[in-house]
Amino acid sequence: MADKRKVGLLGGGQLGRMLIEAANRLNIQVNVLDVEGAPAKQVSSHDGHIAGSFKDAAAVKRLAQASDVVTVEIEHVDTHMLENVSGEVTVEPSWRTLRIIKDKFAQKQHLKSHGVAVAESVDLEGKGMEGLKEVGTEFGYPYMLKSKTEAYDGRGNFVVRSAGQVEAAYKALGDRPLYAERWADFRMELAVMVVKTKDGVLTFPTVETVHEDSICKLTYAPPRHVKKETAKRAQELARKAIGAFEGKGVFGVEMFLLKDGSLLVNEIAPRPHNSGHYTIEACPISQYEAHLRAILDLPLPEAGLRLREPAIMLNILGGNTPDSHIKVANKALEFPNASTHLYGKGEARPGRKMGHITVTAPTLAAAEKEIQPLIDLVDDMKGKALGPNEAPRKEDPLVAVIMGSDSDLPVLRPGLEILEKLRIPFTVRITSAHRTPDWLREFSKSAEETTIKVIIGAAGGAAHLPGMCASWTTLPVIGVPVKATHLDGVDSLYSMTQMPRGEPVATVGINNSTNAALLAVRILGAADEDVRERLAEWMKGNEREVLRKDRQLLEDGYAVYLKGMEK
Repeated sequence: MADKRKVGLLGGGQLGRMLIEAANRLNIQVNVLDVEGAPAKQVSSHDGHIAGSFKDAAAVKRLAQASDVVTVEIEHVDTHMLENVSGEVTVEPSWRTLRIIKDKFAQKQHLKSHGVAVAESVDLEGKGMEGLKEVGTEFGYPYMLKSKTEAYDGRGNFVVRSAGQVEAAYKALGDRPLYAERWADFRMELAVMVVKTKDGVLTFPTVETVHEDSICKLTYAPPRHVKKETAKRAQELARKAIGAFEGKGVFGVEMFLLKDGSLLVNEIAPRPHNSGHYTIEACPISQYEAHLRAILDLPLPEAGLRLREPAIMLNILGGNTPDSHIKVANKALEFPNASTHLYGKGEARPGRKMGHITVTAPTLAAAEKEIQPLIDLVDDMKGKALGPNEAPRKEDPLVAVIMGSDSDLPVLRPGLEILEKLRIPFTVRITSAHRTPDWLREFSKSAEETTIKVIIGAAGGAAHLPGMCASWTTLPVIGVPVKATHLDGVDSLYSMTQMPRGEPVATVGINNSTNAALLAVRILGAADEDVRERLAEWMKGNEREVLRKDRQLLEDGYAVYLKGMEK
């Protein structure tokens, strides 16, 4: 590249390291202000780095003088220092933005003033323990007690679950500037990486984040069990939130998906973020390259922020031995779709972020299957292995088998055995179109927000079950007509096949749950090569069995063969 501008970076941890890895490919020099041997400096050899603290005014001034643009790896910086040097160097994002965001209460108030949905909060600074008790009266329990500043990865937060915990909460955080938030009863945590450029605000895809001990453990892209419309709303909310701040660069927007489907912004990071690590492998342009392009006004095509294929990111957190992260990284080498990033931090400590692994695959289900052994190993390294009486985690169902009455279960048994034989996870439920219509409607409408991809519905008589289900879901529905006492199941067959235009039900023969199961497997196999291979092997087994019988008939003759069948 012809661009010779230099980027100054306050902080040289793992985020800085990955930023430099992106900068190296673009031939952009990044000058890091941090201690000698910091993770970012380990992958960049030039004489522009500055040894020292990013809280040292003189060091910050030297960095500014040696750079064309100054940016941050962490928001907990002295914004007054950045304000002082902003006259001689561009600071991105703006020091004003950093000043607001680093104070979480000020951040929430700023977002609220711009019409961005956030949890209700109240300032507690100077109010002592009595203030905490008043919050309990006003908000009820539980509520979140938070430090306004210097809070990270759960440090500086306390869940106050009852009036009896107020004293413990104040003892833990009482020496900090505090505020409280009304408890958000969320179903899931989502995140969106946002890029603010000179031309506008762009977003990466919405992802699901899973936290453990208040630290991000997993990121799923795309999120599991979330409608596309909800993911799109999350992107719109993230754009609106970042539109309220000055400056350019990448921002991480964490939010809650509440049980009623609404969204609240939880926190904003004015920098690349843990929830965006997946972009390195899963997107044409990573969050780190996007940040560099944004702050240097380089071209940034929106199509470069798309998801190439599904991905799961697993943080490698320090375990119970100093080399726990090395063992996880070595294990990851056995998996073809796993990309490992170690941060160069030396020995592991419990809970310390030592690296991450990203697995990409054609489907999220395939990525989940590949990454699960690594999740298990990380848990084992943290001392969270299964106990002797604990069962392993069941796989989430891909097929739902529903019936109007348990009397239909014997008919469904052959199909369920096929699903078991082909290792297709499934769930079996009883829901009647006539006796429990509300439950059927709830199940059908919510199915697409789960891991379920196909629904098999068995019913006899009027057999409205699969048809009603199909009218409430976009998932494929397969009907199994059940032979009843009267009309031999023909009425059920006609009922399922005579669905009105626009409401299809794929109907198999009377009592033929085997074909229903095999059709469900074929539907799944259209997007999953592993499923196709298992089905192909099963079909070869059928072929071998037919050929075996043919040989036996030829050798024994029909009379002997028939006698064998009669035994």
